[in-house]
Amino acid sequence: MRISRRRFLKSSSAVALGVGARGFAKTKGERMLFVGTQTGEASKGIYAYRFDTAMGELRQVGLAVEAEFPTFLALTPDRKTLVAINEMDEFEGKKAGGVESFRVEPGGAKLKKVNQVSSEGSGPCNVNVDHTGRCAFAANYGEGSAASYRLGSDGRLSEAVSAFHYTGHGPKVSQEHARGHRVTPSPDNRFLLVNDLGSDRIHVYRLDAATAKLTPNDPPEYVAKVGSGPRAFRFHPNGRWAYCVNELDSTVTVLDWDAQKGVLTAKQALSNLPEGHSGPSAPSEGVLDREGRFLYVANRLDDFMVTYAVSAEDGRLTLVERSSCGGKTPRHIALDPTERWLLIANQDSDHISVFARDAKTGKLAATGKDFPLSKPQCILFL
Repeated sequence: MRISRRRFLKSSSAVALGVGARGFAKTKGERMLFVGTQTGEASKGIYAYRFDTAMGELRQVGLAVEAEFPTFLALTPDRKTLVAINEMDEFEGKKAGGVESFRVEPGGAKLKKVNQVSSEGSGPCNVNVDHTGRCAFAANYGEGSAASYRLGSDGRLSEAVSAFHYTGHGPKVSQEHARGHRVTPSPDNRFLLVNDLGSDRIHVYRLDAATAKLTPNDPPEYVAKVGSGPRAFRFHPNGRWAYCVNELDSTVTVLDWDAQKGVLTAKQALSNLPEGHSGPSAPSEGVLDREGRFLYVANRLDDFMVTYAVSAEDGRLTLVERSSCGGKTPRHIALDPTERWLLIANQDSDHISVFARDAKTGKLAATGKDFPLSKPQCILFL
């Protein structure tokens, strides 16, 4: 039996399936999106929604496809293929998870499975595709590894082209060994960066997009602050700066990116926590607006959002506000295509929260709207 690396699911209310039209965005101001979930009695895979960009309302169309623990999703640039990580502990009798590809059906509300391959490690947690749509990548938390795959024009995944298994560790309890947590292609598609939460590293590889082969860069890694646990990673739209969300010390690191050499250099670190804060905090995700003026960071355990203003001069951050995430355990966040709304997948309160956003100030509304879904994990607009 395949199970999640994190926990057995507790029983929860059944997911209500909505019935919607098959056409894609036929109603003015609506956009389609997919949501990955932890599966169990109340959730069966990836769900399709329509989002009203004028009102900030979600309407569930239904189950897009059955899939096992599709906890992170990525879409090819042509929006025809969706790739999901299958966060399970066993794949074809071996200690590994899965990477699964789907074709987006006409209308955008259904997905058709193409194939599934091994993630090449246990406890997979992240998947991504490159900017050409010809390569896919997976990160494995349980074993501390990463892999690359060719992705065909028909959406078919190859067996792993490159696979790397890490041996480092850090000083904290959850750092007893390496833990792959994020795979991010560089803006020019020449490099792949792999966050290793367990050993406080970001591994850097040169990417051959024609073959999906990865070769360690020289130097091969960025060394983060000891015990910080680099988890999530975002490049600034200008391609010169990057932002690393660190899970274990609840900080964000601002980095310069040398696109020629493939080198990261830290220049600022800020705590997400207010002065005098006590208790656990574990940030999960960060997202930038299209202009790169604001960075939003979700914090779990203490459950709040942080908004930062980004300097146009050097990319450094200034705190704007801390605000509600609308629920419990904000696992993933996404801005809608109009950037008028921020959507938050609140895993342990079983709903997606939608907050209005002020594009000028970056601030979020004090309260949001909630839409039920069992164990939402990843939000992806089509």
